[in-house]
Amino acid sequence: MKIIFRNLVIAGLLFLMAACGQKLAGGDSAQIDHYTCTMHPSVHSAEPGKCPICGMELVPVMKTGETAHEQNAPNDASLTRRLAASPIRQFTVPVERQQQIGVTYATVEQRPLQHTIRAVGVIAPDAERRWSFVARFDGYVQQLFVTSPGEMVAQDAPLLSIYSPELLTTERELVMLLQMRDRAKTATGRATPEQLIAAAKARLAQWNMTTEQIEELERTRQPNELLTLRSPFRGAVQQVQVQQGMRVKVGDLLVEVADLSRVWVWGDFYQSELPQLERGEKVTLTTRSYPNEKFEGVIALIDPFIDPTRRTARARIDIANRDFRLQPGMYANLELAIQMGEGLVIPVSAVIPTGTRNIAFVDKGAGQLEPRVVQLGATFGNFYDVRSGLTRGERVVASANFLIDAESKIQGALKGFEPGAAEAEKQQ
Repeated sequence: MKIIFRNLVIAGLLFLMAACGQKLAGGDSAQIDHYTCTMHPSVHSAEPGKCPICGMELVPVMKTGETAHEQNAPNDASLTRRLAASPIRQFTVPVERQQQIGVTYATVEQRPLQHTIRAVGVIAPDAERRWSFVARFDGYVQQLFVTSPGEMVAQDAPLLSIYSPELLTTERELVMLLQMRDRAKTATGRATPEQLIAAAKARLAQWNMTTEQIEELERTRQPNELLTLRSPFRGAVQQVQVQQGMRVKVGDLLVEVADLSRVWVWGDFYQSELPQLERGEKVTLTTRSYPNEKFEGVIALIDPFIDPTRRTARARIDIANRDFRLQPGMYANLELAIQMGEGLVIPVSAVIPTGTRNIAFVDKGAGQLEPRVVQLGATFGNFYDVRSGLTRGERVVASANFLIDAESKIQGALKGFEPGAAEAEKQQ
């Protein structure tokens, strides 16, 4: 009898299960269009199973176009539309599960904000430290002491000598005036020669004679038809435009010398960066010629004119170059660090953009997570400046955010955003 009774019970259970299956098949299955993966919507299957990409269980997609999970958890667009007016629900992801999917956390911190502007520039000689020797009288190049660009010269080093009968005549005139002044017996007699002597010295100075050369002529009283041009500073020869024996006229370029102990760097900055540039700010320069070295300079000038093609403006950075390693024409990388005060920051990886809003998952302890809308400011390196939505000391998910987002949708953590959910809560 017991055996017969047991068999009858089993048969009854099997009959009930078959009836339930027929009901489901006749009801829900008729509304199912296909099966898909919540993480990979491109996967379509006519039968339930697992996603071939990530291994998650496939969910049914109804003929209305919504998945079973989407009916309980609205998408990001609907979420953001109802985010301001609806309560956010916490959800649970067990700690073991978080460890499996690689969840890490970051703390909301208050720290100094530093914005870094990067640009490229070209090194150029300092125009205030470059001297072009131009012929100021007619003559002939007697001797060249420098022959090619790039030669290094010391201060007062000879560059070239010029023969000129006109120069010889002026020097003789100065010597005669000096002798006339010396022979004068009275102050009145010396006044007129003094005036003429001053005029002769000024003319020789205009002809590129140095003060020392004029004093030497005044001391020796020996006129010389040759004028030797000397470098006014330690530098490098930039151009040599003449040859020995060449005839030169007034205005001809002879030699050009540049003092490279300080150079300019013209950097190109976007117009949006110009309000952050100020004269006197420090700039760090690096170049591929010296990859392990940094050079420091300061902004000396900001060009107010915008390049109409590139939409950039130039800024001039002055940099000390005592060893002459920075050479005109070199490309350089510029880096300018601007202090922007202090603010709350979170890693960039902690934020999920939804199109119109940004979401961060806040750790509430014991596996509890809360999706939170955050208002973000500028990006500072790998961090966002948080304007609102988080407080100092809170912990946010810093990695595996999209997996956490999938978990929140599966669990219906945002059920409060469903249509009619708010009214149902009010009635309760």
